[in-house]
Amino acid sequence: MNSLFKFTSAENLIMVIEDSSVQAKKLKFLLEENNFRVDVQTNGRDALLALKNEQPILIISDIVMPEMDGYDFCSKIKEDQQLKEIPVILLTSLRDPIDIIKGLQSGADNFITKPYEEHYLLSRIQYLLVNRSLRRSGSTEMVIEIMFRGNKYAINSDKKQILDLLLSVYEAAILRNDELIQTQAKLQTSNEELMIANEALDSFTHTVSHDLRSPLHQISGYAQILQEELSASLDDEKMGFLDKIEQSAFAMANLIEDLMNFARSGRAPLEPQKIDLTQLCKEIVENLRNSKPRRKVNISIQEGLFTNADPSLIRSVMENLLGNAWKYTNKKEEAEIVLKQTEERGRKIFSLSDNGAGFDPLNSQKLFNAFERLHTQQEFQGTGVGLATVKRIIERHGGSIWAEGSVGRGAIFYWTLP
Repeated sequence: MNSLFKFTSAENLIMVIEDSSVQAKKLKFLLEENNFRVDVQTNGRDALLALKNEQPILIISDIVMPEMDGYDFCSKIKEDQQLKEIPVILLTSLRDPIDIIKGLQSGADNFITKPYEEHYLLSRIQYLLVNRSLRRSGSTEMVIEIMFRGNKYAINSDKKQILDLLLSVYEAAILRNDELIQTQAKLQTSNEELMIANEALDSFTHTVSHDLRSPLHQISGYAQILQEELSASLDDEKMGFLDKIEQSAFAMANLIEDLMNFARSGRAPLEPQKIDLTQLCKEIVENLRNSKPRRKVNISIQEGLFTNADPSLIRSVMENLLGNAWKYTNKKEEAEIVLKQTEERGRKIFSLSDNGAGFDPLNSQKLFNAFERLHTQQEFQGTGVGLATVKRIIERHGGSIWAEGSVGRGAIFYWTLP
């Protein structure tokens, strides 16, 4: 690497005060590559002691340090008649305007924001070193008093020093603004690409859904015809094969439907409105009872439940949750399902509990993963997509969902919505 700097060994010492060993090594390597000797100190107190042995041509100091922060350290340098001409660069995040005021107050010569570009840091060092003699010959000290956030600050620095510091802050702000503009442009491009990809995905899922459903309906239909027409001539085993074909086609159709719902749940535009959740759930329960009229299930739905959500998506949520409770209590003689709302620290929490098959609490997080099932198909049929869809919809509404349960003793699903 070709260095920008040409100094004799007697005038090329830079002191670095940095308590992070990683950052210190990185800075030391950069400076040594550019023909500087480097004295690394981990805090301001040790640095002040080291300055009694040899004075550097420039000091680079972090602000947040143990023992003594960068502002106090810089102030002590500028108050010392033998040290005050040494340029001091402060490394800062510049998250608060008070950083600039404290920098001016301490007499710092330059700010470098973290994380810094190496070439920018080197250019600041070069500028300060080139202008050392100009500063010494033309300095005019002045005292400025300013009020900020109700506090008075006295700034005692020469005009050139103040100008250098403010210009370094302004330059850093411009660099950050340029970075933001570039990031915004990249984000815009990414958004446009994402929209194109989503449109392609919508087209793909629609095509796949249509192309898969048609042959599945034909398979199911032909299986039914064969069962009806050949029931007298086929033995039980062969009739069982036809029955399995029909069941498999039905399961595949359900999986396609669930995958379509999962895809729509992440991309469908939200149109929130006030929803009577009690009435919605009563409609869903009525449909469940009609599907299995002989089942006796005690279902309790709290009156007066309302939420603000997208109607079609929240219906999908409740159909999945109530459908699961209905399914996993199927083997209970006295099945119980309870939907209610409680309030905790001003936050409304909905819950749906059942006394069904339950699950191992160690696997509670797996419940909401797509295709993750905690029961076999022989125990309870399903696709493993429903709860993943529920989680995605609730999170899109700004809510959260979690579950508790134990094997054989049921499950409770909790969720929050606006």
